Amino acid sequence: MTHKLYCVDLTSALKENSSEVAAESGIVKIKTIAARNTDILAALKENSSEVVQPFLMGCGTKEPKITQLCLAAIQRLMSHEVVSEAAAGNIINMLWQLMENGLEELKLLQTVLVLLTTNTIVHDEVLSKAIVLCFRLHFTKDNITNNTAAATVRQVVTVVFERMVAEDEKFKGLTEEPPAVQGNSNRRSVSSLRPSAKDAYMLFQDLCQLVNADAPYWLVGMTEMTRTFGLELLESVLNDFPEVFLQHQEFSFLPNIKFRQGSSSSASSPAPVEKPYFPICMRLLRVVSVLIKHFYSLLVTECEIFLSLLVKFLDGEKPQWLRAVAVESVHRLCVQPHLLQSFCQSYDMKQHSTKVFRDIVNALGSFIQSLFILPSAGNASQTVSLSGGSVSGSQASGQGGPGAAGAGAGLTTQAAFEYRGTWIPLMNVSVQGSAKYESASVTCVCGVAVFCSCVDAVCVFAVANEVWEEMVNACWCGLLAALSLLLDASTDETATESILKAELSVASLCGRLSLVTPRDAFITAICKASLPPHYLIASQPTNVVPGNNLRLTKNIQCMRTLLNLAHCHGAYLGTSWQLVLATLQHLVWILGLKPAVGGVLKPGRAVEGPSTVLTTAVMTDLPVISNILSRLFESSQYLDDVSLHHLINALCSLSMEAMEMAYGNNKEPSLFAVAKLLETGLVNMDRIEILWRPLTAHLLEVCQHPNARMREWGAEAITSLIKAGLSFKHEPPLSQNQRLQLLLLNPLKELSNVLHTDIRQKQLECVLQILQNQGDSLGPGWPLVLGVIGAIRNDQGESLIRTAFQCLQLVVTDFLPTMPCMCLQIVVDVAGSFGLQNQELNISLTSIGLLWNISDYFFQRGEAITEELEREEAVLLKQAQDKGEPLNRPFHPAPPFDCLWLCLYAKLGELCVDPRPAVRKSAGQTMFSTIAAHGTLLQPPTWNIVVWKVLFHLLDCVRKSSTTADKEKIESGGGNILIHHSRDTAEKQWAETWVLTLAGVARIFNTRRYLLQQLGDFFKAWEVLLDHIQSAALSKNNEVSLAALKSFQEILQLVTPMKDTDKLDVLAAMDVPPVLMESLQGSGPGRPLVRSDSLAERLVQRYGAQSSLPPPGEELDDSALWWSAWNTWYRIGTECTRPPSGGKDKLVFVPSQPFLTALIQIFPALYQHIAGGFSMEDLKKLGVILHGAVSVPISSDSSPFILPSYMEAVLTSLQEAVLTALDVLQKAICVGLENLQVMYPAIFEQLLLFVEFSCKPPQYGKMETKHVANAKYNQAEWVALNYVPFAERSLEVLVDLYHKTACHKAVINEKVLQNIIKTLKIPLGLKYACPAESTWKLAVSSLLKVLSIGLPVARQQASSGKFDTMWPELANAFEDFLFTKSTPPDNRSIQEFQRNEAIDVEVVQLISTEILPFANFIPKEFVGRIMSMLNKGSIHSQSSSFTEAEMDIRMREEFSKVCFETLLQFSFSNKVSTPQEGYISRMALSVLLQRAQDVLRRYVNDERLSGRCPLPRQQVTEIIFVLKAISTLMDSLKKTQPENVDGNVWVQVIALYPTLVECITCSSPEVSSALKDALGPFKDFMQPPVSKVQNGES
Repeated sequence: MTHKLYCVDLTSALKENSSEVAAESGIVKIKTIAARNTDILAALKENSSEVVQPFLMGCGTKEPKITQLCLAAIQRLMSHEVVSEAAAGNIINMLWQLMENGLEELKLLQTVLVLLTTNTIVHDEVLSKAIVLCFRLHFTKDNITNNTAAATVRQVVTVVFERMVAEDEKFKGLTEEPPAVQGNSNRRSVSSLRPSAKDAYMLFQDLCQLVNADAPYWLVGMTEMTRTFGLELLESVLNDFPEVFLQHQEFSFLPNIKFRQGSSSSASSPAPVEKPYFPICMRLLRVVSVLIKHFYSLLVTECEIFLSLLVKFLDGEKPQWLRAVAVESVHRLCVQPHLLQSFCQSYDMKQHSTKVFRDIVNALGSFIQSLFILPSAGNASQTVSLSGGSVSGSQASGQGGPGAAGAGAGLTTQAAFEYRGTWIPLMNVSVQGSAKYESASVTCVCGVAVFCSCVDAVCVFAVANEVWEEMVNACWCGLLAALSLLLDASTDETATESILKAELSVASLCGRLSLVTPRDAFITAICKASLPPHYLIASQPTNVVPGNNLRLTKNIQCMRTLLNLAHCHGAYLGTSWQLVLATLQHLVWILGLKPAVGGVLKPGRAVEGPSTVLTTAVMTDLPVISNILSRLFESSQYLDDVSLHHLINALCSLSMEAMEMAYGNNKEPSLFAVAKLLETGLVNMDRIEILWRPLTAHLLEVCQHPNARMREWGAEAITSLIKAGLSFKHEPPLSQNQRLQLLLLNPLKELSNVLHTDIRQKQLECVLQILQNQGDSLGPGWPLVLGVIGAIRNDQGESLIRTAFQCLQLVVTDFLPTMPCMCLQIVVDVAGSFGLQNQELNISLTSIGLLWNISDYFFQRGEAITEELEREEAVLLKQAQDKGEPLNRPFHPAPPFDCLWLCLYAKLGELCVDPRPAVRKSAGQTMFSTIAAHGTLLQPPTWNIVVWKVLFHLLDCVRKSSTTADKEKIESGGGNILIHHSRDTAEKQWAETWVLTLAGVARIFNTRRYLLQQLGDFFKAWEVLLDHIQSAALSKNNEVSLAALKSFQEILQLVTPMKDTDKLDVLAAMDVPPVLMESLQGSGPGRPLVRSDSLAERLVQRYGAQSSLPPPGEELDDSALWWSAWNTWYRIGTECTRPPSGGKDKLVFVPSQPFLTALIQIFPALYQHIAGGFSMEDLKKLGVILHGAVSVPISSDSSPFILPSYMEAVLTSLQEAVLTALDVLQKAICVGLENLQVMYPAIFEQLLLFVEFSCKPPQYGKMETKHVANAKYNQAEWVALNYVPFAERSLEVLVDLYHKTACHKAVINEKVLQNIIKTLKIPLGLKYACPAESTWKLAVSSLLKVLSIGLPVARQQASSGKFDTMWPELANAFEDFLFTKSTPPDNRSIQEFQRNEAIDVEVVQLISTEILPFANFIPKEFVGRIMSMLNKGSIHSQSSSFTEAEMDIRMREEFSKVCFETLLQFSFSNKVSTPQEGYISRMALSVLLQRAQDVLRRYVNDERLSGRCPLPRQQVTEIIFVLKAISTLMDSLKKTQPENVDGNVWVQVIALYPTLVECITCSSPEVSSALKDALGPFKDFMQPPVSKVQNGES
C-alpha cells in the first residue's frame, strides 16, 4: 500500500513537471526496490538520495504548485523515516535555496521541523544550516512568517537538546562518562562529545555568541539576530535542560561564560532611554535567574555579584519597571528553598562575605513599604497610566483618597490593599513572557508572592539548625515589617490568609529553633492584627471602633490564625504564650464570654461596648472561635512538660496583670487567666505534679486580692483543682503516694493564711466536700486537713467558724477510726482551738463536749491506739537517733498513748483559762471528770506530768488571771441576759473558775493520793498544792477563800489506803491500787461509758508487771505532809487575822465570818494528824489565830445574816468553832501523855482571854467598830460581834477544865487560879456596868466554883508559896464585887434586887465557910481585909435613890446581916487555935462597936440641930441599920460564952447604952422601932455577972 502511495505521488509529480526522464527514472527505481526487497522502507532509505532527487528537482523549478507537492512528498518521506543522512543534507540545501528565493517560507519551516523531529540523522553542518534557515526566516518582514519561524526555532532548539538527552539515556550505563576537566574554557573538548551532544554544545555556544553580538562558530550564515530572542532561547534551554550542563563537564564552562557576559552587559547597560532596553534587561535577568536557579553550585562567586546587583535594582530610586523585573527575578529565586539555603550558607554564614540573603529580604521589605507611600507629583502619571482599561479605572478610583477607598470597598468586590489612603488592587496577571507591564499593582502581587514563597521556603526546607537560625535571623526583621504592613493593608480574605499563613509559619519555625525574639515579634504581629484597629491592651475594650465591619472580619480571621498557632504549635510558643493569651483575653472580653464551672468560657450577659461591634458576619465565626478556644486549653494535655510550664507561667503573668488592674477598680475584672489556669490544671491532672506548685502558688495570690470577684474565682479554681486532684485515679493511687497527696492538699492549708472571709468560707466548704467524698482515704493527708479546720481566728465571722466546726464534728463523729493515730493529737488541738475562739459561745461549749467524746474514743480503743502509736514512736525514735537528735514530741519521754491523754488534758487546761466564764466552767468540769473517769489508764510516771504540767500549770494560770481580773461591773451578759450580782464583775467570774479548779485538783489529790504518793516528788507537789490553797484562801474574794478552805478540808480527810480484800480477785492478786479499782464503778459526768473490753483485763495487761502496794499493814509516813498542812493553816490564819494598818477605810479587806469559821473548823481534822508532835509553841500559834479570828468584825450590811438579835445570847458559828478547837485540844491533852499536860496553862490563858471579851471586846487593829445594837445596816460601818455569849461559854469551859485539872502541877505552878481570879475580877468589879448582867452573875458563880475547887489546893500548897500572890487578887475581887462602884439600873425591880443580894450573900457565905475557918493557912493581911470587908458590909448604907417603900429591901439588910453575923461568928469563935485567929476576932468586934458609937452620936447631934426638919433619908437609913446591928450584936453576945468575950468588948458595949438612951427623943417612927429593938437585949445584962472577969483574961 505504501509502495503504491509513493508511486502515485511521484508519478503525478513528475508528470506535472514535464520532466518525464526524471519521473520515469524514479518510478523504475522505486519499482525495482519494491520488487527486490520485502522491507520497502529500509530499502528506500538506503536509496533515499535517488528517490528524493526528483522531488528536489521539482523544488528547483520554483513553481509554487510543484514546489508545494515536492515539499509535501519530502515531508511524507521524512515522516516515514526513509531519508538518509545524505538525502537529508540535499533536502536542507534545497530548502536553503527556497529560503533564499523567498518561496514557501511557511512550508519550509514545516519541512525543517518535520525533518528534525522525525529522526536524528541530521547533525553538524546540516543541522546548523537548518537552524540558520529558521533563524533567517524569523527575521523576514512578514509577521506570520516571523512568529512561525520563532516558534519553529524554539522547537528546534528544544529538539536538539532533547536528542542529546535521549542520546545520554540511550548510552547510560554502557560507557563511562569522560573524566571531568576542571576549568575547561576551550573548544577542543568538543571531540569527546557524541553527535547529538556536540550539536547541542555548538548550538548553545553560538546562541551565547549571538546574544553578545559576536560571530557564531557553528551557525554559519546568520545575518541577523536580536538579543531578546536569543535571551529567551537561552532561558528556555537553561531552564528546561539543566541536567545537560550538570552532567557533561564540556558544558559546565558555558553558563559561567554566559553569566559573566550577562552580568557585564547588565551592569554596563545605559539608563532606560531606549525602548529595547527594558525587554533585553528583563530577559537577561530571567536568564541569569535561571542560571542561579540551576547552576548556582557552578557559579557561587558570580551569583554573589549578581544578587547584590539585583538587590540594588529593588531600590526605590530605580525605575518602577526595573524594580518589577527585579521582583520577578527574586521571586524565581525564592521559590527554590535549597537555593535560599545555598545563599545563606555561601554568603551570610561566611565571615567576610556579603549578607546576600538578608539584603534580599530587607530590599523586598523596603519595596513593599514603598508601594504604600503616597506617590509624588513626579511619578503620579506613571502610577495612573496603566496598560489595562479595567485596571486603570480601578486604580484611578483607588487614588481618590481614603473616602474614595471606602466607597470603592463598598461598591466593588475587587481584592486590593488599602493603607493610609493608598489603594492597590490585587490582580491575577501573568508576567511570563510579557514585555509591557509597569503597574504597581502587578509589582505588589509579585512582592506578596515572593514573600510567601520565601517564607514557605525557609519553613519547609529541611536544613541544619544552624542554617535555619542564620536564615531566620537574617530575614525576620524584613519579613515582619513587610508582612505586617501587607496584613494591615489587605482587604482580601485570600490574601490575608496567605499573609497569616506566612507569619504563622515563621513564628512556628522560630519556636522550633528557640529563637525567642523573632518568634515573639511575629506572634505579636498576629496578636495585634487579631484585635480591632488601635486597640489598647487595657482593662476594658474601650477603643473598639464600631462600624468597621471589614476590619472586624479580618480581626476574626487573624484570631483564628492565632488560635490555630496556639493549638497546633503550642509546644514551640514558650514565653510567647503570654502574648497569645493576652490577645485571647481581649477576644473573650469582646465576645462577652464568662467563666463557668471548670473554667470553660460561656456567653454571659451583654457587656457594654463589645456588643455594639459584633456584626452578623462576625457572629457567624463566633461558634468556630469559641470551639477552638475551648479545645485550645484541652489540647494542653498534649504539650510537653516544658511547654506546659510556659503556658502556666504565661497564664499566671496574665493573671498578675489583671490583678494589678483590678486594684482600686470597681469594674468587672478579667477572669480569663484564672479560668484557664483551672481548665489547664483539670485536663492535665495525670501529670498535675509538674505544674501544681506554680499553678497553686499563683492562685493563692489571687485569693488574697481585694477585689471580691477576682478572689472568688481564685478560690473556686484552687478548690476545684484540689477536689479534682483527690478524686482523680492517679497511678499509683494517692493512698500509696503520700508525697503527691500532701502536695495536693498543701494549697488548701495555705488558704488558711488568707484573711478574707469569703476565701476561708470556700476553703472550708471544700474541706467539707473532701471529707464527705474522700474522708475514708485521706490517710497521710489528715494533718493538713485538720490544720485547715483548726486555722480559725477570732477576727473571722460566726458563719465561717460554724462551717469549720461542722467539719470538725464530722471528723470526730465519723473519721476518728480511719485516721492515723498520730493525727489524734491534732484533732485534740483543733477541738481545743474551737473552744478558744470567742465568736460563738455555743461552738466553744460544744467543742468541749467533743473533747469528752474524743476521750471516750481514746478509752474505748486504747489498746489499738497504743500499739499503733508505739510503732510510730519506734520509727520516729530511730530516725532521730540516725540524725543524732533527741525525739521532739510533746511530753516526751512519757509513753505515746499517755502523751495523747496529756495533750487532751493540756488543751482542756487552756480552755479552763478562757476569758469566758461559761467556757471555763464547762472545760473545768470536763477536764476533772475526764481525769477521774479515765485517769486510771495512765502509767504511774505519767501522773507526774499530769500534776506538774497540767494541774499545777492550770492553777498558776487561774491564780494569775484571778488576781489581775477587772473589778469593773458588767452590766449584762449580752442581749437581754441579766447577770447575777455574784457574777457581775470579771473578778467574780474568775473567782468561780478558781474555785472550780482548786476543788478539782484537791479532789484528784484526795482520790488519787496513794498513786501520787508513789511518785518521788509527791511532797513537793503537796507543798505546791498547799501553796495554791493558801494563796486562794488569802484571796480577797470571799467565794475563793472559802472554797480554798473547803479544798483544804477535803485533802485533810485523806485516809492512808490499805489493801481491800473485797476487790476483784484478779486485781487483788496483782496489787492494783484501790484508786484504780474505783474506776470500775466510775463513769463520766452523767453518761455511761461503752467499753469494748473489760477494764479489769486492761489493767491486768497494763499493770500486771507493776507491784506498787506496800506490804500488808505497812502504811506510808504522812507526818511530813500533815505538818506541811499545819504550817499552811497557820500561815493562812496568821495572814487573814492580821489587822489592817488603817481602820477607817471601808475598802479595807476583812475576812468573812464563814471563812474564819471554816478555817477554824479545819483544825480538829488537822490536829488528828499532828497530835503526836503538837508542841507548846504550836499551841501558842493556835491561840494567836483563835484570838485573831474571834476579834474580826463584820460589815454592817451583812451583820443581819450572821449575828443573832441583840437579845439572843447564842454563839456564832465562828465562836463555836473556836471553842470546839480548844475542846478537841484539851481532850487530846487529857487522854494524852503526861508531858502534854504542860499545855493546860496555855489553854487556860486562852480561855481567860476570851472571858475578858465580855467586858473588854477585842480591838481589830485600829479599826473603829460599833456595837451591834447601834449599827445601821445601810451605812458603811464595821460591827463588833456580841462577845458576851462567847465569853460566858468560854468561862463555863474554863470552870469545867479547872475542875478537871486543878491539881495538875502545871496548873498549880503556872498560877492558873490566880489568873482566873484576876480575870474574873474585871466583870465582878464592873458588876452592873457589865455589858450584860449575865456576865457578872456567871463570873460570881464561876468564881465560887473555882474557889470551892482551888482553895483546898491552895491551902495544901500554902507552904510552897505558889499561891501567895493569889490572896491579894482574891481580896481585891471580893471587895470590888461586894462593894461595887457601879449602880444598878433605875428600872431594876425589887425581885431582881433581892436576887442580886442573894448572890452577894453567897459570896459572904463562901468566905465564912471556905476562907475564915482556915485562917491559920491564910496570910494575915488577907484575913484582915476580909474582916474589914465584913465590917463594911455589916454597916453598909442604902442607895439614895430608893423610895420609901423600897428602903427596907434595898438596903441589902440581908447582906449586912450575914456580914455582921459572920463578923460576930468569927469574933466570938471559941475555936481560936492560933494567935492570928484571936486577933481577927478582936479586931472585928472593935471595929464594929466603934463604928456603931460614931453613927449614934452623929445622929443624936443632927437630930437636935434639925429641929422640926426631918433628917436626910440616907442618914435615917444608916442609923436604923446601926441599931439593928447593935441588936444583932447583943443577940450574939447573949449566945456566946462569957469567957470567949474580950473585956474591952464589954466596955464598948456598955458604953453604947447611954448613947442609945439619948436617941429616944428621935421623931422618926422607924428609928424609934429600931431603937426599941436595940435597947431590949440590954435587960439581960443589967445584973451583975456571976464572977468577976479580969480585963484581958479568960
